[in-house]
Amino acid sequence: MANVFFKSLILTTIAISAISCARGGKRLHITGTRDYFEMPAISLPRIPSREVSLTDFGAVGDGVTLCSDAFQKAFDALEERGGGRLVVPDGIWLTGPVGLRSHTELHLSDNAVIVFSTNQDLYPIIGTNFEGLDMFRCLSPVHAEGATDIAITGRGVIDGNGTPWRELKKRKVGDDIWKPTVKSGGVLSDDGKVWYPDEGYKKARLTAGSLNKQADSLDLQEIKTFLRPVMVSLRNCERILLEGVTFQNSAAWNLHPLWCRDLVVRNIVVRNPHYSTNGDGIDIESCENVYVGGSSFDVGDDAICIKSGKDEDGRRYGRPCRKVVIEDCTVYHGHGGFVIGSEMSGGAEEILVRNCRFLGTDVGLRFKSTRGRGGLVKDIWCRNIYMKDIVAEAVTFNLYYAGVSSTEKADGMQEAEPLLPPVDETTPEFRDIHFAGIVCAGAKQAIYVNGLPELPLKGVDFQDCVFQARKGVQVQNAEPIIYKNVRVNGEVL
Repeated sequence: MANVFFKSLILTTIAISAISCARGGKRLHITGTRDYFEMPAISLPRIPSREVSLTDFGAVGDGVTLCSDAFQKAFDALEERGGGRLVVPDGIWLTGPVGLRSHTELHLSDNAVIVFSTNQDLYPIIGTNFEGLDMFRCLSPVHAEGATDIAITGRGVIDGNGTPWRELKKRKVGDDIWKPTVKSGGVLSDDGKVWYPDEGYKKARLTAGSLNKQADSLDLQEIKTFLRPVMVSLRNCERILLEGVTFQNSAAWNLHPLWCRDLVVRNIVVRNPHYSTNGDGIDIESCENVYVGGSSFDVGDDAICIKSGKDEDGRRYGRPCRKVVIEDCTVYHGHGGFVIGSEMSGGAEEILVRNCRFLGTDVGLRFKSTRGRGGLVKDIWCRNIYMKDIVAEAVTFNLYYAGVSSTEKADGMQEAEPLLPPVDETTPEFRDIHFAGIVCAGAKQAIYVNGLPELPLKGVDFQDCVFQARKGVQVQNAEPIIYKNVRVNGEVL
């Protein structure tokens, strides 16, 4: 039986994509997707071959000298000449926010480390979008809006220096981290279980939660630390390449492409402390024609996440995340290895995740939403995913998501409700989601499905899968799930 299963698994393994691309506007062709959806070739950035060095503009890589003006002048010079590559040489380059321009490439040499200053005066408060809502946040350390043909490449490190921005929960760390953090300043929650960077942050957390763009109950400058930025914000951009670089220690999310088209992410490393609040790896939101490959993630929240706006704001924009291929990635710490939601009000469709490893994540494959979101998630394929030591569930659907990690939610299913709400535009719908070649060696639970009774999950199937877990399968509010050659703890479903 086992030999037959693993032979089937080998035969169903999908070849790694053939990539034909280089600087100069070529295209990336992804193989092996025709059985799922028609994935177009992705256009790569068109960047002129001219090159300048950051040191040509007065930068000093000593980790002390602020290089903000040098970055500004360098990109100004490239922009005036129609674009090109800005080379950041070996060294430690301290800077404020860096704005990317069309037809430019930020290239880090092997020993280049860009470190962002913790001086909040360098990060003005702007109107932007975070967690699917229009709101005010601080300007991101790396940002671009409406740009075309941009790239961040090389083998260096971009460090967001995010620790002073983030709150810290005592239960997530040992005394080696907790005690020095408390001694550094800041304030504690009333119960002493959470450290906040300052009184303004604490006030915002207790009175406002997430602030939307119309909030006026608090002085924004007073709560500026609470408005901590994502590290890399790319909005309404086209033809983007992120390659080779290590992105780490962001104040909030690490990488956030929003409303982008033709995005290639390959061979990058994304690192955040496992205890970092909102320390997501990459949040691909309302983007189209996306490839993520050969990359590793070790983060404090969801690792590889698909989003499309939240509630009314997300439905108003109405931009689904679609035509996405994720392959050959490894995730270590993370609330989820691959995740859809919970902000998915614009929908998500035609997504393929294959040949990935999730090692020690809270959840492997995580789908989450709640009433009020709306949005349609459909035509998702997860193929040849290998998991080990999963803290909670290997595969989970939770349509009662309440903003906590899977390890924090109460055990058991949602209790029956006497009166169901009507199905309308605020009701999230998940359907036509397919799993094959899933191998899980250790989890709290193999499969957990908690759908909505007024609109159950449908079209979900598993084929050629093996799960080893302390608990098996729990399903509520879903049309019959199809299992073909699926074993949980040695038993065939």
